[in-house]
Amino acid sequence: MNYMQLGREEVRRKMSPQIVQRWEKDGNKLYLYCPETILEISIITTQILRFRFSPEGRFDDDFSYAIQEDLPSEGVSYQVKVVGDQYHLITEELICKITKTLKITIVDKEGRLINEDEHGFHWEAYRERGGNIVYCSKRIQEQENFYGLGDKPRELNLRGMRLENWGSDTYGFEKQRDPLYKNIPFYLGLHHGMAYGIFLDNTFRTNFDFGHERGDVCSFWAPGGEMNYYFIYGPELTKVSERYAYLTGTPELPPLWSLGYQQSKWSYYPESKVKEITGEMRARKIPCDVINIDIDYMEGFRCFTWDKERFPDPKQMIQELAEDGFKTVVIIDPGIKKDKDYFVYQEGIENGYFCRRADGPLMEGEVWPGMCYFPDFTDPAVRTWWASLYEEFMSSGIHGVWNDMNEPAVFGIGTFPDDTRHDFDGHPCSHRKAHNVYGMQMARATYEGVKEAVYPRRPVVLTRSGYSGVQRYSAVWTGDNIATWEHLWIANMQCQRLSISGISFCGSDIGGFIGDPSGELYLRWVQMAVFHPYFRTHSSGDHGDQEPWSFGPEITDLVREAIELRYKLLPYIYTVFWKYTNKGTPMLMPLVYLDQENKETYYRMDEFGLGKDLIMCPVIGEGESSRQMYLPKGHWYNYWTNEVQKGREEFTVETPINQTPMFVRAGTILPHYPVQQYVGEKKIEQLTLHAYYHHKEAHSDMYEDSGDFYDHHQGNFMIREFIQKSSKKEFKLTQQSEGRYNSEYNEYELVIHGLPFTAAGYIVDGEVHMLSSTPSSDDVTLTIVINKNFEELKVKPLGGFN
Repeated sequence: MNYMQLGREEVRRKMSPQIVQRWEKDGNKLYLYCPETILEISIITTQILRFRFSPEGRFDDDFSYAIQEDLPSEGVSYQVKVVGDQYHLITEELICKITKTLKITIVDKEGRLINEDEHGFHWEAYRERGGNIVYCSKRIQEQENFYGLGDKPRELNLRGMRLENWGSDTYGFEKQRDPLYKNIPFYLGLHHGMAYGIFLDNTFRTNFDFGHERGDVCSFWAPGGEMNYYFIYGPELTKVSERYAYLTGTPELPPLWSLGYQQSKWSYYPESKVKEITGEMRARKIPCDVINIDIDYMEGFRCFTWDKERFPDPKQMIQELAEDGFKTVVIIDPGIKKDKDYFVYQEGIENGYFCRRADGPLMEGEVWPGMCYFPDFTDPAVRTWWASLYEEFMSSGIHGVWNDMNEPAVFGIGTFPDDTRHDFDGHPCSHRKAHNVYGMQMARATYEGVKEAVYPRRPVVLTRSGYSGVQRYSAVWTGDNIATWEHLWIANMQCQRLSISGISFCGSDIGGFIGDPSGELYLRWVQMAVFHPYFRTHSSGDHGDQEPWSFGPEITDLVREAIELRYKLLPYIYTVFWKYTNKGTPMLMPLVYLDQENKETYYRMDEFGLGKDLIMCPVIGEGESSRQMYLPKGHWYNYWTNEVQKGREEFTVETPINQTPMFVRAGTILPHYPVQQYVGEKKIEQLTLHAYYHHKEAHSDMYEDSGDFYDHHQGNFMIREFIQKSSKKEFKLTQQSEGRYNSEYNEYELVIHGLPFTAAGYIVDGEVHMLSSTPSSDDVTLTIVINKNFEELKVKPLGGFN
């Protein structure tokens, strides 16, 4: 029987649990025992339950690459009651009902149904490979919608789709292609205004069906391993993503420069070409912080080496680039060339660090250097060795590392054969189990090495492949895309989906890796990517140039303006990133995350939020001068025109070539840096705050620290909270702060948008300032300068001081 087919007749022939004979509590775990099958339920928090099934009556060692090792323990209080022929596990927020055949129903404290089994857990012996194919099926509720699963290049709402996770090198992938590079077996369900999540922590080739085969059934399964999944309750979608991040972790704050613009190509070489590109950036005043160097910097594609002819003195080159404000990021792949004179190969052979086939020989495959062996990154000793290789390599001044080809990819055969063996941190297994975590464990080893090498500065790592939890170690990009308008749309879907799936530090190859974009397409892609956390142009050397000046003077000027906007928004983006690192809050938010009780948002895809206060909508069609948009509840200011748009209404917005639709939530305080050519180029004398008037109370935050190093762990940071409590006759803004970081600027330039009255003056901490001239009725903003440490500001209308 093909395990990919899951129909009613097959379900009836599969094995199911028998009747529960007894139960017991053990700390935060509840065990239900059938004659052979065991169900272990772990109460992680009042909103998170873990379900782990064993058909054979025993559990293997409990081990996970996804769950963070230092997962906080809340010591959750819960009850177990026997109610008729059911067992009820009760926390403060959930009631989990389990029948004597181990079917599960979860309701909230008011008894509202959240999630229920259809056939529930069942299995069949996998005769050809050994072990079991494990399944779980659940009922789809009325009008239920599904989201998540990482980098799938298709519509945001997954209802009606069937998908799988098996990391694959998919050069030039198309819309609907599945699987792709990443393996994120986590999805969210939403119905009747309630959201929940399911995380299937199984590293085999996992499969998900959201009503594709049977319209009323959602199912997930894997051809090996355990049926081991976490149920995560919201009821808000944002809370589900945050609680998933509680399980799988978040990254540490990256250096601020890594949020700037990055230029890349396969490949910039020799050294003179790198200098030419960076020189053009500065000469043309196009802000840029990072130059990426692809595989052609290596000697014969040997990792951790430099080609001595193309790059005779890497240390001097990197130092000169740094003096001009550029950080250098280089690529490292997993394939190690078979070469007895190559030190990495020698060390790998001598210490047994390379993967082997089942019957003993080393796993051999062809990639860029030719025939290669591949480190087993699931072996902790191999990760330690790999990390140590960065110490000398990065002594040349390299600032970050980019891991590619780590699905793992092998020319001709796609990936490693299934019989390849892995250590799996002391749990030996075949490649069937280790494949989906290989790229993540490479990124982990790279992260540990880079962090040690650049300390006390913060590390930067980028990976193409990964499993749930990879966000703890690395940023990601969406892989080898194509220079088409459709792929601009795909990049939008992928980055939104990755963000809600725990991986917010994401981006795409701007302009498309394959093919030649038009100037208009490249510009529109840049305008969208301004709002993606990872902001990099990258293209194939086999095609045309994709530097910002490659499309003529008009496009160059417009691209410069878009990149300058990114640099202005850096304090806001950094604050949104800080919230992500602290709470797991997705940086990119689909509209349904911002207004989940509104059914109109369930299938909206183009618009997305960067944080909760900025919404943009990319222009995804050639020659479009306007487009339709939809905004969440509330009132929103058009960033370019200051016009106020009411939410929950579809409307037409103009899209001139120099603008992409961008809206700011009413009540927001939006900080802006002055334009810089790179982070740290200028001493910031004054920070601009754009305040958007609203008649309801509104809160905004701004996080600041040194932008690098780890002194924020010792309290050298500043969190400023702005509270707007305005009325039709007064604009009132208060500021509260926490921390001891002292920014270099001493004052704010406060730009107030949308005042409903003509301002006569303002009061700052009790001191009255009258305006020297009354603003005309045509003015749409009021600009004043105040001390950065003010506590209360009131702007008054004419007659307001009487």
